[in-house]
Amino acid sequence: MVEMLDLGDRVSAVRYGVTYEGILMPSRREGYVVLKLDNGYNIGLKLSESKVALVGKGKETKPPVKPLKRRDGLPMVSILSTGGTIASKVDYRTGAVTSQFSAGEIIAAIPELEEIANYNSRVIYTILSENMRAEYWIALANAVAEEIRKGSQGVIITHGTDTMMYTAAALSFILKTPVPVILVGSQRSSDRPSSDASMNAICAVTVATSDIAEVVVVMHGTTSDDYCSIHRGTRVRKMHTSRRDAFWSINQPTIGRVDYLSRKIETNIPYCCRGKVELEVRDKMEPKCAIVKYSPGASPEVLDYYINAGYKGIVIEGTGLGHVASNWIDSIRKATEKDIPVIITSQCLRGRICDRVYDTGRYMLEAGAMEGGDMLPEVAMVKLMWVLANASSKEEVRMLMEAPLAGEISASTPITT
Repeated sequence: MVEMLDLGDRVSAVRYGVTYEGILMPSRREGYVVLKLDNGYNIGLKLSESKVALVGKGKETKPPVKPLKRRDGLPMVSILSTGGTIASKVDYRTGAVTSQFSAGEIIAAIPELEEIANYNSRVIYTILSENMRAEYWIALANAVAEEIRKGSQGVIITHGTDTMMYTAAALSFILKTPVPVILVGSQRSSDRPSSDASMNAICAVTVATSDIAEVVVVMHGTTSDDYCSIHRGTRVRKMHTSRRDAFWSINQPTIGRVDYLSRKIETNIPYCCRGKVELEVRDKMEPKCAIVKYSPGASPEVLDYYINAGYKGIVIEGTGLGHVASNWIDSIRKATEKDIPVIITSQCLRGRICDRVYDTGRYMLEAGAMEGGDMLPEVAMVKLMWVLANASSKEEVRMLMEAPLAGEISASTPITT
């Protein structure tokens, strides 16, 4: 019977006396049938244990598009897509979630957005976020700048959540922006009852029209639909694989929060205000940088690999205050003698590096390593990529790596973050 069915057909499947009904989806495993149930979730059933029957043939659908009207008195916001989506709809012919990128499609999916701003939209990339790399960050930064030059009063970037913090850090170093630049995504697609896409989008647009002129990430602040947190682009990290409140600010409080219902913004710490800086794009990056995570017993040959492979900079995730085994010190010295900067960060994430407490740390500094302060390891790597491409000497590299350029490092770390 399954051979006579088409993807997108409505079918029933009876297994052990229980009947399931839904849209026929593609199956990656031979001998199984996959249905998208009416509650939005998928279920896989073994064909040899199930009786499958056609309920109704599927019909091809197109996502709704709402004609856009410029509304007087509302600011212009640009929406740039990289593959993450503000809105998505189920294609009931295939049962798959399809992405809508045009402003008309987005407004049709989330009509509340029409009350906040006028919109332009562009697709920059359609990729999974793990495929991001330095050249894509550069192109994205230039696209943001182009929208600002054309008059956008805020720019939203829809992005996959897995590497959103890397992109946020990269844009924070590449761009000086006079308007808000917001990265937003969703942990759960909009065909699921627990989707966070709509609320995140509404909160993101609210911040895009605010006075917070920085690169920030706006995502759910709790598992409930109450508010979104506003995270500085160089202080945010994805801390959970699937929770809606997966993103946390590390070693610094959030910039603030957006109440979902009232759309009121409350701030916690100082931020760069709208119009205070001129737009500037510093779009050079050195892609050959790496993060090396130290583990007990790890051979220094791990570090030697990157040195011999021509990498230009290395970030080490050390233990505790920032340590590696003593047999790594010669390899650190080998790197720095070849003018390969070695930045020490901590696997602990919270707190800051201090390599002056124990002998090993002092030996690492003597070998030429630099302390990463309270920077997150991935932020230190992205910053190193930017610094190496923009500094004119190794002395300037050290000076820039030790200085706060985009709020990524602080003189003291709050104990409550």
